[in-house]
Amino acid sequence: MMSIRQRKGIKATELSEDRPAQDENVKVENKLPSGCTSGGVWRILSFAVGGTVALCSGLLTSVYLATLHENDLWFSNIKEVEREISFRTECGLYYSYYKQMLQAPTLKQGLHGLIYDNKTESMRTINLLERMNIYQEVFLSILYKVLPIQKYLEPVYFYIYTLFGLQAIYVAALYVTSWLLSGTWLSGLLAAFWYVTNRIDTTRVEFTIPLRENWALPFFAIQIAAITYFLRPNLQPLSERLTLLAIFVSTFLFSLTWQFNQFMMLMQALVLFVLDSLDMLPAVKVTWLYGIQITSLFLVCILQFFNSMILGSLLISFNLSVLISRKLQKNLKTGSFFHRLGKLLLHLFMVLCLTLFLNNVIKKILNLKSDEHIFKFLKAKFGFGATSDSTNQQSTGKMGKWTVELKPETAYNLIHTILFGFLALSTMRMKYLWTSHMCVFASFGLCSPEIWELLLKLVHLYSPKRICVIRYSVPILILLYLCYKFWPGMMDELSELREFYDPDTVELMNWINSNTPRKAVFAGSMQLLAGVKLCTGRVLTNHPHYEDKSLRERTRAVYQIYAKRSPEEVHALLRSFGTDYVILEDSICYERRHRRGCRLRDLLDVANGHMMDGPGANEPDLKPAGHPRFCEEIKRNLPPYTAHFTRVFQNKTFHVYKLTRNK
Repeated sequence: MMSIRQRKGIKATELSEDRPAQDENVKVENKLPSGCTSGGVWRILSFAVGGTVALCSGLLTSVYLATLHENDLWFSNIKEVEREISFRTECGLYYSYYKQMLQAPTLKQGLHGLIYDNKTESMRTINLLERMNIYQEVFLSILYKVLPIQKYLEPVYFYIYTLFGLQAIYVAALYVTSWLLSGTWLSGLLAAFWYVTNRIDTTRVEFTIPLRENWALPFFAIQIAAITYFLRPNLQPLSERLTLLAIFVSTFLFSLTWQFNQFMMLMQALVLFVLDSLDMLPAVKVTWLYGIQITSLFLVCILQFFNSMILGSLLISFNLSVLISRKLQKNLKTGSFFHRLGKLLLHLFMVLCLTLFLNNVIKKILNLKSDEHIFKFLKAKFGFGATSDSTNQQSTGKMGKWTVELKPETAYNLIHTILFGFLALSTMRMKYLWTSHMCVFASFGLCSPEIWELLLKLVHLYSPKRICVIRYSVPILILLYLCYKFWPGMMDELSELREFYDPDTVELMNWINSNTPRKAVFAGSMQLLAGVKLCTGRVLTNHPHYEDKSLRERTRAVYQIYAKRSPEEVHALLRSFGTDYVILEDSICYERRHRRGCRLRDLLDVANGHMMDGPGANEPDLKPAGHPRFCEEIKRNLPPYTAHFTRVFQNKTFHVYKLTRNK
């Protein structure tokens, strides 16, 4: 159903590596009648209107999300401690470093506190700039101090408005990508509308503002838009260089702001590899993109003090393997069909083996185990570690008059979206990446002249004028329908006013600030301790940033407070991390939201070899525990527990115990 089209301007020396497409690779506008494109003036006017609409779409989306955030929490009216508590789990941890930088007397002292941090993990000094992707907090804190806005804008508003501003860029980039694919800005407007109307599945920025993906995905969208333009044939040299610069800057910023960047870019590298193998892209362009990915990661690695997780990423191993295999295997794209197929299979096998070899060697040299939990998770999710790639076999011949031409930029975005779908199956947070690009590709499909041409030929109604009318009228009708269906609901949503209300957590934070030493060490659940770090500045035993093996082991040890362990064992474990206070949460100890076997206490029981509570089957190797559940039994104030733990605070949700220093 597809045909490869000729690229123009390819040198004869490149033909062996880059077999060009056929001479029919012309712009869509050239196929349309003159009535559809009225010359340069019309194109300039269309570009101006489309650009203005893109800017307005992004800004309106940003204002819409910011208003939802304000209406949901009444953020402008609540206390500072309540604002900070609203940054749940790891969001609070990231924001705490922005707050820490602002409170530092000088920039040098602030950076020193991040590089030699001894409050995030007790009894350890860690380099936060190496461990976490928090350069954005550093940059934003410096910007807030430099700009003359302190009198007009509170630090927290400067932070959240920056994130909502990035959402405007995100939507505008999705808009531009759809516009580039379809050739009409109506497609971009439809993509923006779908992004907003499917907000629950496309973003969660209004209630998880500081999450790393909310920083990173706007830059990723810019990168995809730039790559979409870069893959077009016959670009002017200046346009090509400027596009490469945009790709490099956006790739670098994306890599710097999110620790999971390597998995997104690995998907990109796989797409490029598939298209290059099918001879749909020039090898020169693919090499440039591979090089940009590697260079960006190495720069981020340097900024993160040679973070071993970056050096040991599959992306670097894969890209290097592809480039090495290319040098070793010449003339991959010459010869008969079966000859080329054999060389391609050999190339694929060579790249796969070399990738695994390089990755294992790098991890052995660096003794890297920080990312092993990710691959264990994927293995448990799918039953095996790798996600299968599935690509349509390209037909180089024509099937009569029913032929759809797949342009390089279209093929790139198509396979990209498919692989993002597989990634979304692995974890919920990747869903937001996939659905936004589905909005782009779906809007492109409705505005694509090639697709409408194929459909009209199938029903014998094809004519150039009919294509022109349909590709513009269909998106307009859908936009009108979306306005009719979703506008009342959006207005109701914007008129619904709520208020942040968490008095138990506020009471806990106020008590900690008033009744505990500044250097006191607190143990508890990861999500709660992130809030303790932000609201009180106390020292933590563990936290939600999970990309470190020793931290995962420490968290498992701390979580024994919810297992069936003796008070002596729990006390010894907690004191080994220097713990002064432990916070127990009834919502975890008596959890009923999840079914049996999925609750935290059940997972701990199984890990400890103990039978789970409640009716139901247990694994045959599990045995009854020798002690009752610690978080329940400690509340009875029995002598074995009071000898090691003294209750110093309690409310309806939390119980705080102070540990004795002598066993």
